[in-house]
Parts: sequence; C-alpha cells; structure tokens
Amino acid sequence: MKKLFCMIALAGLALTAMAQKPLNISTYNGTSVERYDGQLCNVTADRYLFTGWNTISMPFAMTEQEIDDALGMGVKLEKLVGVTQQGTEIVLNFQDCKAEGIEANKPYILYYPGEAGTKKFHANTQVASKDSKVTFTTDCGVELTMNGAAFKTDGKGLYGILAINNSDANFTSIDNDKAFFYATRCYISIPGDQQFTLTPNHLGAGEVTSINEIAAANDIIDVYNVLGMRVAHNVKASDVNSLAPGIYVVKGRKILVK
Repeated sequence: MKKLFCMIALAGLALTAMAQKPLNISTYNGTSVERYDGQLCNVTADRYLFTGWNTISMPFAMTEQEIDDALGMGVKLEKLVGVTQQGTEIVLNFQDCKAEGIEANKPYILYYPGEAGTKKFHANTQVASKDSKVTFTTDCGVELTMNGAAFKTDGKGLYGILAINNSDANFTSIDNDKAFFYATRCYISIPGDQQFTLTPNHLGAGEVTSINEIAAANDIIDVYNVLGMRVAHNVKASDVNSLAPGIYVVKGRKILVK
C-alpha cells in the first residue's frame, strides 16, 4: 500500500512538473512547438496589439477568463463562420465566440479597445502544433481560406487587416514584396489572380440559428444571402443544409449552414 501511495504521489508530481513546463512563444518569427505537442505547459506570449481590430492565432488554448485577464473585459473575439459573394465583393461573416475562448491555432479576429502596445498572454494549458485553418466556398464557387501564421510569412498575394485601416476588420490585398505576416497573426488566401473586396459582417453570439429552429422539414421557403439576393425559391426547409456552407436568411432570420 505504501509503495502504491508513493507511485501515485510521484505520478502527481510528474503531472505538476509537466503542467509547469515553461514555454515562451515568439510573436515575431514564431516558435516551433512540435516537441511540446499535446503537453501541458506554462505558456507566455508577448504580442503587440493595435487599438481596434487585430488578428490572432495562438498555438495554445485560452479561456474567456484568461483573455479578460490579459486584455480586459472590453475585448471582442470573433471567428469566421461563412462567406457570401456578389461580383467581386465577398462578405466575411464573423461571429462572436469569446465565451468559447481561444482554440489552439484557430484563426480569429480580436477587437482591442485599449491603448496600443505589447500585451502579455499567459495560460497554463495544452499546446498544439497542428494548424486549424478554416475554408469556405462562396455561392459563386470562389474558395477562401483563413489561416494563422505559425511563423513569419511572406504576405504578397494574401489579405490581411492593416494597422492603418483596422476600425472595422477590413481585409486588404497585400501587393508589397516586403510585407510580412508575423507569427500569431492571421491572413486570408484566395487562389488565382483575381482581386476581391473583403467586407466584414459582425454577428452576435446568438444572432445565428439553424434552419431546424425556424421551420419544419417540409415547409416551403425562400432563402436569401446576407446581401439580400434570393438564392433558392420554393424549396423545402430540409434542403437548406445542402447549400454551400455559410450564412443565409430565412423568414427574416439568419441561419448557419455548416
């Protein structure tokens, strides 16, 4: 029994040591975290934030409380949940997800209302090396991917939020050979040479629902995109989920098709 107790105590100490393993993340060139993958670490990252909208993708998870502790209660966190296209304009539908916290390596936009400067992110949490990019295809067939930069990344040909124009999370095409996305920032890529205007649409946490919440399966409905264009006429509600993933409007309410 005494031997068993000692083994349990040693196991507990080992877990504690693992949880306390220090890891500092570079938010400039990036830090390779593959050897820490899946481990609990005492992680810190000093990240510069501008007043207004920023992008963020960390190789570790943070709870809502940890985000508030680092940045204050007024910060907003949103994730991309769908896209809609009309001509060369693509609407990026971002939804409030702060209550969910930050998922490791997932790309987000983050609104910081405070004074610009370097902020310390800290969490005793699990580290992950695998990226969690999100990809959507517009109703016109254009594929768009939002991804986090694990390392300093050449920015030419990508879209990002510029510090000089970050009041509404507009993603701008980068055509400068010397432009980079530093680690822990996010960018959007679209295949091909055609240029698009990317316009953000901010949705509240409870603003989007599912088709099952507002219509019975056999109800005949019309479906619109967020720009007001009708994309389906006199279809069964059960057929809505076969549409391309994104945000639609049915009976005046926004629904999410995954």
